[in-house]
Amino acid sequence: MSLDQPSPFNAPAYSFFSNRWLSAATLLVAGALQTLTFSPFHFWWLGPISVMLIALVSISLPASKLFTAGFLAGLGLFSSGATWVYISISEFGNTSIPVSVLLTAAFVAVLALFPALAFWFWGKLAKNSAVRRLILFPAIWILGDWLRGWLLTGFPWLYLGTAHTDGPLAGLAPVVGVHGLTFVIAASGAAIVAAGWLIARQRLASAGVVAVVALTPWIAAPVLNKVDWTDISTEPTSVAAMQGNIPQQVKWDPEFLKDQIVAYLGMTEPYWNTDLILWPETAIPIPQDQAGKIIDHIAEQLGDESTLITGIPWYGFSERASDFTFHNSITAIGNGEGIYHKQKLVPFGEYVPLEGVLRGLIGFFDLPMSSFTRGPENQSPLIANGTKVMPFICYEVAYPDFLARNAVNSDLLLTISNDGWFGDSVGPLQHLQIARMRALETGRYMIRGTNNGVTAIIDNKGQITARIPQFERAVLTGEAFKASGSTPYMMTASWPVLTLALILIVFVRERVIPKN
Repeated sequence: MSLDQPSPFNAPAYSFFSNRWLSAATLLVAGALQTLTFSPFHFWWLGPISVMLIALVSISLPASKLFTAGFLAGLGLFSSGATWVYISISEFGNTSIPVSVLLTAAFVAVLALFPALAFWFWGKLAKNSAVRRLILFPAIWILGDWLRGWLLTGFPWLYLGTAHTDGPLAGLAPVVGVHGLTFVIAASGAAIVAAGWLIARQRLASAGVVAVVALTPWIAAPVLNKVDWTDISTEPTSVAAMQGNIPQQVKWDPEFLKDQIVAYLGMTEPYWNTDLILWPETAIPIPQDQAGKIIDHIAEQLGDESTLITGIPWYGFSERASDFTFHNSITAIGNGEGIYHKQKLVPFGEYVPLEGVLRGLIGFFDLPMSSFTRGPENQSPLIANGTKVMPFICYEVAYPDFLARNAVNSDLLLTISNDGWFGDSVGPLQHLQIARMRALETGRYMIRGTNNGVTAIIDNKGQITARIPQFERAVLTGEAFKASGSTPYMMTASWPVLTLALILIVFVRERVIPKN
């Protein structure tokens, strides 16, 4: 068969998708199915099914229609899995419902452009060759994901591989990372389509080869999950994490400042001698240069071998900004040292793009503390009683390569967040699952402290060892263990899978593979 022959998916098994409205509905539903693979649903097995449906519809479309196909699949995913931003825009951004709906729809549409552009590029490379399209499918998917996580600070959320914190591919995460897992899932979905087509054409041996290649990672991953890529200490670090459950509406109100500090001090009272005490993001909601008395009081209360780590804004001269500015920061108090400034800021939440134009237009562009400056690169870990703790603030934990690179010289990982912005939505639960994937990729314990949940301790296999419920004022106690060494993924990041994707594109594109 000529590779440049128009798509052969015209058999009865595939003519089901010849109706454009049915095809559009299938793409939307298939995209939405991916949301069900993530927390709190955990139906990881829907991932390959979703990909298979998208490939099955797209493979038979003219190249000119693939942009629309990618957009519809993305619309299904992000309109079901990322519309929790509406809560922060409407409820906490003082924005009217119509404007909030409009901004949320615009957010979803922009995200859907990434798979749309990836599929457009796919059509340009593969033309109407079904074989070439199937081979390139996982490569295009990965590059679209990577671009979405990088361009304009990125939105590294809802990667299909994240679903496998509790799935059979978990053992591959320390080797290839979340993008590698997504590549396997995308390749599996394409392989189902390819095998079905080959069987329909009585090419059973070829279908068998495709099935074996596709199944190999799924068989190898559970074996690899038994491998300990890092050395875990037998000496525990006792942990106490405070979940204050401070209402978002009063968090930045000066009249409630004293009440918040008193609440956290009261919760911490029985735990001053714990090895590591954690308060969440901006638990002290005033700049560090104004919080001297609070910090001194905490230092006086702490035991000789105890360290308290808390989120606190920082104000001072920044070399990055060449001026006095604010940083969203985290600092160590007591038997520890160090301060970390957040590097991956959330657009509109922590800084306003085109600030001179947008600031003041609507309430959402004037959220409290939305004038932070990005922190410098290559910051050192915090030190807590001799333990090197690499901190990440809120959104930063979603960036797989960024976290892997910064985790290299650490014993423990720590992330703090204030997920109160997203209310009782799936957003905070997705955020917790993302943190679990980062622990799994790096083979390190992750301590997660939040204002209203989910506060948890995650082990080196990405499993939760202790947690407390959302929307409660409570204290999490447990143990974490230091790790040494690096996983393969920490040493290479996502470059191997991205390189594989580029190799496929170079060697499978139309001008390289001969017609026969």
